[in-house]
Amino acid sequence: MQKYTQQGGNHLFKNLYTVGDFSKTDRKQLLEHLFGKYTTADVNFDELAVKTEGFVIQDVIDFHNKTLFEVYKDRKKLTVMTKLKCMMSIFQRALKNTCVLSLQNVQLHSPGDKNFSDIGGLHDVKKILVESLLWPAQYPTVFANSPLRLQSGLLLYGPPGTGKTLLAAAAAKHCGLRLISIKGPELLSKYIGASEQAVRDVFQKAQGARPCILFFDEFDSLAPRRGYDNTGVTDRVVNQLLTQLDGIESLAGVCVLAATSRPDLLDPALLRPGRLDRQILCPLPDRTARLEILKALSKNLDLSSDVDFNLIASSTEGFSGADLQSVLYTAQLSTVDHLLDNSKDTSNYVISQITQKHLEDALSKTRPSLTRQERLRYEKIYAKFQGQASVEVFRPGTKATLA
Repeated sequence: MQKYTQQGGNHLFKNLYTVGDFSKTDRKQLLEHLFGKYTTADVNFDELAVKTEGFVIQDVIDFHNKTLFEVYKDRKKLTVMTKLKCMMSIFQRALKNTCVLSLQNVQLHSPGDKNFSDIGGLHDVKKILVESLLWPAQYPTVFANSPLRLQSGLLLYGPPGTGKTLLAAAAAKHCGLRLISIKGPELLSKYIGASEQAVRDVFQKAQGARPCILFFDEFDSLAPRRGYDNTGVTDRVVNQLLTQLDGIESLAGVCVLAATSRPDLLDPALLRPGRLDRQILCPLPDRTARLEILKALSKNLDLSSDVDFNLIASSTEGFSGADLQSVLYTAQLSTVDHLLDNSKDTSNYVISQITQKHLEDALSKTRPSLTRQERLRYEKIYAKFQGQASVEVFRPGTKATLA
């Protein structure tokens, strides 16, 4: 507003009014006014008010028009013209087709169809994510009465291939949140000031997309320890990240989630209370977790009755989730090779079932992505990191609470 101030210091406008945020109560009242009695009994306006978080008045009006269009399409399908009312399913379809004004220039990452049930193991990690992401949205009155600031930053760390990136997408799907996914190197630029501006733009987009998860992958490449970069680019990026993470009001409705395999390389200031103050280890799966991962990955595969995943899980010590997926992919590829070698008719291909032999052959061709020496090195790094951390570090097997 400085450009509207005269040289004498007097503002050009006598009165200034700030248009406040469109609250949940306001959205509910407007929805009830627009749709009124033209809804079925299953319509829950409280639920619609939650799902329209971030909508302004024009967005609600656009949503109203999209809903009427969906009703018209359903009516056109009927042979007998009857007066239709708005059902909850119609509202849900209209929501998918409504683009919020604040998100028109924001590229959201689609969580896809992956849910927590599609990820084997990591039960304690999933529980913490639900506590931190879903509970504040489900029980807003409980958390609103808390005098303490909610934890809005989490760090997932663990060896490569343990499902950190997949967890972020599944958490967004499970909690019904938008997901903005950023690869660390994407924000770095050789031009002075461009990297810091990119960080500010990302957080500004997250504010317009809330409630959402702002996920930084490969976080160690974006925010390493200050003082080790000759150009000073990452130092300025870390300073900008600290400024954004310390903004209490700007982060309301935004959960910052970061993932790295080298937490020891991060600047310690980012891990202090109020920032990424909850750190969760995603370890390599044990035998039970490997069995769950194999079952989750193979639920859409055509398996023979002789397949014994217990045997495969016992024979894959040191394998990550990505390595187990590679085993299944190799087994499936061998069935395709067998089909192409033995079938002359290329018009009607029917892929045979995956047998135990296919899995054992695939296992003999697949090696874990991390050698024993590399696994030991990561274990030492994480043990040292857990000992040095001055904030809450979660270790699998310990009791997970919000305290």
